[in-house]
Amino acid sequence: MDVLRVVLGDQLSRDVAALQGLNLERDAVLMMEVRDETEYVPHHKQKLVLILSAMRHFAADLRESGIRVEYVELDDPENKGSFTGELQRAVDRLKPRKVVVTEPSEWRVQQMVDGWKTGLGAPVEVLQDDRFFASHDRFTEWSKGRKTWTMEHFYREMREEHDILMSDGKPEGGRWNFDADNRKRLPAKTTSPNRARFTPDETTRAVIEMVEEEFPQNFGTVEAFGWPVTRTEALEALDDFLQNALPNFGDYQDAMKTDAPFLYHSLIAPAINIGLLSPREVCIAAETEWRSGNAPLNAVEGFIRQILGWREYVRGIYWALMPDYAAMNALNASRPLPEFYWSGVTDMHCMHQAIDSTRHHAYSHHIQRLMLTGNFALLAGVAPAEIEQWYLAVYADAFEWVEMPNTLGMAVFADGGRMASKPYAASGAYINRMSDFCKDCAYDVKQKVGPGACPFNAMYWAFLIRNEATLKGNPRLSMPYRTLSGWPDEKRDTYLASADAFLGSLP
Repeated sequence: MDVLRVVLGDQLSRDVAALQGLNLERDAVLMMEVRDETEYVPHHKQKLVLILSAMRHFAADLRESGIRVEYVELDDPENKGSFTGELQRAVDRLKPRKVVVTEPSEWRVQQMVDGWKTGLGAPVEVLQDDRFFASHDRFTEWSKGRKTWTMEHFYREMREEHDILMSDGKPEGGRWNFDADNRKRLPAKTTSPNRARFTPDETTRAVIEMVEEEFPQNFGTVEAFGWPVTRTEALEALDDFLQNALPNFGDYQDAMKTDAPFLYHSLIAPAINIGLLSPREVCIAAETEWRSGNAPLNAVEGFIRQILGWREYVRGIYWALMPDYAAMNALNASRPLPEFYWSGVTDMHCMHQAIDSTRHHAYSHHIQRLMLTGNFALLAGVAPAEIEQWYLAVYADAFEWVEMPNTLGMAVFADGGRMASKPYAASGAYINRMSDFCKDCAYDVKQKVGPGACPFNAMYWAFLIRNEATLKGNPRLSMPYRTLSGWPDEKRDTYLASADAFLGSLP
């Protein structure tokens, strides 16, 4: 054999670097389902189904094209349980001239790949993952010498460099960012659009059965599984978003509604993150909708900013700051993750809605993650490593490179502002403004302290009080700290006691 080409579970693209130049007569592709990857966190059952089913479908597609695929299933009795063990077994069996792999997306896997370069018995060539807009070197070039790394500045360079939503070197519409137009509350009588979901085929049903048998105690249910597991389904999901949701995505991307987990969000992040869609084709498709007059600019720019701006930016942050980034805890938070994050049992209607959606779909949209589950963890002082591992486990689109910066940098401010300019802390007033959750809650969002008050209210001010020495100098928090400066000690103590009483009541 000439070349053994390794394809990992988040590299399910014909365009991935390791598959370029493949020789049908002399090369083979190695794909591996291994315990190390299914068990390093207690992954949501649907996340496991998504990745394993997509891998099996991708392998079948390669075989139909005449490509030799060496595929190791999770329950294979010969399975060594790790990438390294399975690769070594394949090298010993096939004796390739060399091994080729595309650089992994996660730090811990990159450490494994680095170890393959010695002692494997065959040389290993690691190729750059060119599915992203910005290489690691490109982000380093951008960040070098900057005192602060601001996503907006990086995003503008990416827009110019890749000529997306640009005209004659200027941003379409005369503005780089339409975020101010994208914060509307969903009208009360709005009916959520029906979104494309995909009925499991025979392959997916077999994976579901295996996951239920092998991981019975893992978080989540599989009954509502409907994620795309093939390139064809992923393209259908993209088209559904473009036609049925993108026109309203901008206005209502921050909105939340009871029993409406999807609303106008794209639902394609899992497909992008495992390789079934490319970020470039997604951005071009959205831009085409605006140029064709089918979607407004604020919606299209807001969506493209999430892909071309934010997604690329967090990847750059991750690789620039790892491995130290994983241990950051700027606010010295140490509270254990509350049990209701796993059970969903809580009288806080907003938190129940976000966690219940997560349980049934391995999904909640970015505002639910940032301003509900993330905001609560921030205000409660949950240990960053615990909430980070929860996010990594429970969401179908969660891979460490994208999940960790969003959690540590955005949700709980554990990096002290390296990524975000302020903690995204909010009281119940924000939740009430952007959702209908509060009207059906056991707690009163207008009550500030006491047993019947919305817990977010006292927790918000208690968070600011406890972290005053660290945060008071932040210019974006000047308004609440001016308010606090006029509070007598008795009022401060009342808010602290109310927050402590609620947090102390949690199992």
